[in-house]
Amino acid sequence: MNFEVEQKFPVADLANLERRLLQVGVQWKGQVCQSDRYFAHPARDFAETDEALRIRQSDDRTFITYKGPKIDATTKTRREIELPLPHGQTVARDWQRLLDALGFTPVACVRKQRRKGTVVWQLATIDIALDNVDGVGQFVELERVADQQTLDIARQQILALAEHLGLSDAERRSYLELFLERRACDEPSRNCL
Repeated sequence: MNFEVEQKFPVADLANLERRLLQVGVQWKGQVCQSDRYFAHPARDFAETDEALRIRQSDDRTFITYKGPKIDATTKTRREIELPLPHGQTVARDWQRLLDALGFTPVACVRKQRRKGTVVWQLATIDIALDNVDGVGQFVELERVADQQTLDIARQQILALAEHLGLSDAERRSYLELFLERRACDEPSRNCL
């Protein structure tokens, strides 16, 4: 079983962060536009169970992803199953129709510009993502995939890299949670602080 070990941080000074990433040898891989459509389960509340189901369109690629509940209090470590879907303009729409037929309902669509890169840190390759999320803000994600045997060391590597980069105030909420909170606060009938 694979786990996604991740930490995410808000970014106030993108230029400064990019300089620090260059100092640790980041290799940039390019930029993509991603559109994530999230779905609610017909029989259980994913907000309560801390799970997610989404269809991601990333430029010309499409994926369906299940994310299990977070399993620790420090990082966003969770089981992830991500499957590539066939290429084509109608794939995401066709899968959405399938999920609709099964009783899943759309929750929200979160869009972002993502600059992807990698850093070799403590003998592991760490994925870096600089995200500009529509309606939410700018973030950096540090991520590594691990199995049960490498889970603890992967967490330690992510935490050590974050500390080395001077990152603080880790954000454990998903982009979907942040997006929904922001949307609720923008509604005139809501009272949000």
